[in-house]
Amino acid sequence: MIKTLITATLVLIATLPSPSHAEVVNRILAVVNDEIITSYAVEKEKATILKEAERQQPPPPPESLVHLDETALNRLIDKKLVEQKVRELDIKVSEEEVRQAIEDVKRQNKLSQESLVSALANQGLSFDQYKVQIREQLERLRLVSQEVRSKIQVGEREMREYYEANPGRFGGEENFRARNIYFKLDEKMPADQVKKIMTTALTVLHEARDGKDFAELARQHSDDPAAKNTGGDLGTFRKGDILPEFEESLIKMKPGEVSDLIYVSGGLHIVKLEARFAGTPKPFEQVKAEVEDILYRKKSEERFNQWVADLRKGAAIEIRQETGTGDRGPAKP
Repeated sequence: MIKTLITATLVLIATLPSPSHAEVVNRILAVVNDEIITSYAVEKEKATILKEAERQQPPPPPESLVHLDETALNRLIDKKLVEQKVRELDIKVSEEEVRQAIEDVKRQNKLSQESLVSALANQGLSFDQYKVQIREQLERLRLVSQEVRSKIQVGEREMREYYEANPGRFGGEENFRARNIYFKLDEKMPADQVKKIMTTALTVLHEARDGKDFAELARQHSDDPAAKNTGGDLGTFRKGDILPEFEESLIKMKPGEVSDLIYVSGGLHIVKLEARFAGTPKPFEQVKAEVEDILYRKKSEERFNQWVADLRKGAAIEIRQETGTGDRGPAKP
């Protein structure tokens, strides 16, 4: 969890605009228990939200970004409340913990100290500023663990129910069934013969994509002797059990689609994907830890959101000015 959070911090740093990118008249937009949130902070948070949206797959619907100013302000209010709670509970993180967390970042991203400092400098951030951010991340992680996660339990029954309700999520390697037409090519072949084979392959490819029976085309044209009887049937196989060039094409295809010409050492191939399906689900005991982690994270997020909502209820939150969307009034609880 710590490694994931710290890595996410490094990504977050890369999304922040450098000071030269924005000239913002700094205004106080909100006061949270006597601590202010400025318009400049909101602009930086908006930039972060937009970068996050760019990385999402599938991308979020456009309407989710309509009230961007309000969303950014609410996120900053939540962050401010969490920071205040960290101080209230006197949560501390040692220098050694910060150092180890930064070492984790460097190891996971294959960065030397010099390359990390250089990457931070490109974003207008000093190493000391980065250390402060890492410390804040670790403090929040400890707070969440103390106030939220320590109170969460995941039972055996609910794990089994989730496993049975989501069999596709715990399947084995994906399986494919496909057919193949093979055109033999030899480096010693004269150029005119190679040209003739290429012309034939392109013609067959056009016919296959035009709906002509693929098995019959394999019987007529494939240089694989077995194709005369099998119609080029490759049978059923798992990812990793077939040539990488075939797999690269097949994973992008839908059943019924025909590949481009695939060149491998020794010839050209045309592959038709007949079917793809998940393998047999892994036994519950084999994926039990994964199921527990999924449910634990889901419950943690739900409980954390409720915990922050409860913090809001007991906080003095004042919205000083309108945000850029024109909305006025208290931030959403």
